[in-house]
Amino acid sequence: MKTTIDATVIGGTSIHYKTGNWREFRPVFISRIAPCREACPAGIDIQGFLWEARYQRFDQAWKIIMEENPFPSICGRVCGHPCENACNRKEFDEPVSIHAIERFIGDYGLINRLNLPVYRTDLNKRVAIIGSGPTGLSCAYHLRRLGYEVKVFERSTKAGGMLRWGIPEYRLPETILEQEIEKLGNIGIEIETSVSLGKEFLSQGLKEFEAIFMALGSQRNRKMGISGEDLLGVQSGLYFLRQVKEKRNLHLGEKVTVVGGGNTAIDVARTALRLGSKPIILYRRTQEEMPAVVEEIEEAIKEGVRIEFLTSPVSILKKNEKGFRLECVKNCLGEPGPDGRRRPVPVEGSNFFIETDIVLTAIGETIETDHLLQSLDRTDSGIVVDEWKSTNTLGIFAGGDVTDGPRTVSHAIGSGKRAALAIDAYLRELDYDHLRSFLLGKKGSLSMAQRLNPIPQNHRNDQVVSFEDLNDYCFDHKPMKKMPQISNFTRRMNSFDEVNLGFSERMVLEEAERCFRCGMCSFCENCYIFCPDSAVIKKDEQKLVEIDYEFCKGCGICAHECSSHFIEMTKEKK
Repeated sequence: MKTTIDATVIGGTSIHYKTGNWREFRPVFISRIAPCREACPAGIDIQGFLWEARYQRFDQAWKIIMEENPFPSICGRVCGHPCENACNRKEFDEPVSIHAIERFIGDYGLINRLNLPVYRTDLNKRVAIIGSGPTGLSCAYHLRRLGYEVKVFERSTKAGGMLRWGIPEYRLPETILEQEIEKLGNIGIEIETSVSLGKEFLSQGLKEFEAIFMALGSQRNRKMGISGEDLLGVQSGLYFLRQVKEKRNLHLGEKVTVVGGGNTAIDVARTALRLGSKPIILYRRTQEEMPAVVEEIEEAIKEGVRIEFLTSPVSILKKNEKGFRLECVKNCLGEPGPDGRRRPVPVEGSNFFIETDIVLTAIGETIETDHLLQSLDRTDSGIVVDEWKSTNTLGIFAGGDVTDGPRTVSHAIGSGKRAALAIDAYLRELDYDHLRSFLLGKKGSLSMAQRLNPIPQNHRNDQVVSFEDLNDYCFDHKPMKKMPQISNFTRRMNSFDEVNLGFSERMVLEEAERCFRCGMCSFCENCYIFCPDSAVIKKDEQKLVEIDYEFCKGCGICAHECSSHFIEMTKEKK
């Protein structure tokens, strides 16, 4: 039989005539970056671990997270979860509760004592890390995975940095922190505490170690620049939190005034509340501009913390032996500053006074003018480094709070990983530019998994899937699961018990199902169902599909119907 294209069809069926040679365009499977992963400072393969969690493969989900982040139980509790703010699902109904699932997976690993692999040590190269906060420990973890011997030096009596001394128990229980740090010791990372390094360490240390990473953190409280702030009884919020962690016997008085709007200010106020005081927070902008995690602000208000917005202290006067009188001024918001937020502008004649027993400041921290840092270039924001965390001294790197940049736990973990990759490149005498192939999208996170394993051929790190790329008709509206909490406020206010109780296994399975799996195959089977030539082959045993190019005509229906933007039509090579 002859057809209109002058082809002979044997038996009148495409079973015998392979229609693939009609094709001008070829459908190919291309994996891309989901916006949640691009937004994650730690670079976690979020759609990967959510998929494993969806099918109760919690061991595998834990391994996927651990490729990029050594502390899932910590991040699941205290991270500001920018991944959820970027989640494509929020354009459909609500974002996936990624941090709650990460916490469950992290805790699952701790409860079941999942073991990290035993890493090789045949490189015979040692790296020193100064500081055992999340930045230093993250760097140590990733360097150890790459085969280096690592020693961490910590000035304090215990490892953990701000995780230990700056985050209250009701948010991060000490038992969780201890178990997360214990994992690092189990893979051969040495942590020496109660050690103070001399000014000669940076020069002499390079004789013992091949590289040094500075992860000191920020320990010095920023000044408010007002009269009376040096009076006895006006103290750093971080110092206060540390005293509480050290079980000091504190007498705050009834009225506590906290100055600031970040996470530390919220933590200080909620801690003071649990010690029996009535805290008030003074913040110079509105609630929308507060840098603290939104949920933490809401919890503070729910618990009874009073927040005076658009308010700045201008002087502190000693009222008597036991109290202070703060002179304050109301603000209005002016033009945006360098950080994009509108500047607070004092309103003339709006001065008023607040009576208080103690003033706790939490307006940010700076690095110590430490003798240890004398040889390194510095600014008021910290040690000067390039994009790969390298300082002005060859072989010395720095990251985290001791450098300029965002100061959150997840950013600290990402900073430590970036430094580990840079130190690895330095010690292997490679150009840093090769690290760009590990970049995830445009926000600076790097993939350690792609350093350790070959990057798949059809994978695009530089392409991020937007909501407009998806076919949302495939999805059903389902509300986001909410974090269970201690509902008894009397119990909350009289203890430091953890407020957020975590998801149950059932909640995890149901919430993980809500993930769109952007940029990866979601196994919706649309390509299989809609292909007019039956050129899509479904492998039921693995839930995978492949294209039979002998019969695919390149019509593009599969790409059009793909729910997760995993199929792309490319020009056929002649």
